[in-house]
Amino acid sequence: MTTALWTLAVLAALLGGGRWALHRGFRAPRVTGAGGPADVGLAGEEVAVATAGGKRLFGWFIPAAGPGPHPAVAMMHGWGANAELLLPLAVPLHRAGYGVLLLDARNHGRSDPDSFSSMPRFAEDLEAGLDRLLARHDVDPARIALLGHSVGAAAALLVASRRTEPAAVVSIAAFDHPERVMRLWLTRMRVPYRPLGWLVCRYVERVIGHRFDAIAPVATVRAVRCPVLVVHGALDDTVAPDAARAIHAAGAAGSVELAILPDTGHDRAPCVDTLGRDIAVFLDRATGHGVSAAAQQRVGERP
Repeated sequence: MTTALWTLAVLAALLGGGRWALHRGFRAPRVTGAGGPADVGLAGEEVAVATAGGKRLFGWFIPAAGPGPHPAVAMMHGWGANAELLLPLAVPLHRAGYGVLLLDARNHGRSDPDSFSSMPRFAEDLEAGLDRLLARHDVDPARIALLGHSVGAAAALLVASRRTEPAAVVSIAAFDHPERVMRLWLTRMRVPYRPLGWLVCRYVERVIGHRFDAIAPVATVRAVRCPVLVVHGALDDTVAPDAARAIHAAGAAGSVELAILPDTGHDRAPCVDTLGRDIAVFLDRATGHGVSAAAQQRVGERP
């Protein structure tokens, strides 16, 4: 079949039944956790946060101890995950004096369903969390950080690229460019990139309402005006560590730090408590909270 005929066939599929199959293939699995902050020894309150499209997000707010206002961190999970999976990381951050807001993105956990999920929609949901923290009297609006994992990390960079309020961003296991993610997925599905895969990518851009080049972390990090810590596992076989190095290289010199963690994959670090303390050191320095001699040291790239 010629390239022109392949192109027409794919266009016909996207306009017909193939479009349903494509949407179904990209649907995020919903995992509803049964745990909560008490399971990791934290006292938190359930919150409902309004987001785009009149939807409601489920989340927990874990206030910092003592009189405020305190610095705070808004946290966003990755694709097919939920807020509960980030609770272990909230423990060392809370211990360091931070309030923590954990949210389920739309179509995830206990949040409302929506027509589809996408990284820009993750960003809308994280932005709603940022606005909720800005409105709290026990949170210092000048010391709010964003933290995300995987798709949530890309979303955190996107939010920080268009908002001035974040004091810091922590990106954990982010991809560098959506097209690269799509090409990997297409390869695994044995779909040739030219012309089929290319057409699928352009269709996805149309559905989500954003060009990949505009929302790619290697692009958005350039517009982030606060300090950024890019964390990635050396053994990550979902998103290669080269993605973190690309984001780091694209950021403003001196404002983006890189930490490659040995013996760490995409979803789990061997010691979450150690990772949390390192993140707290970075946030202390970025926000001026509890700055100590240890906090003056950059986290830096690990061997």
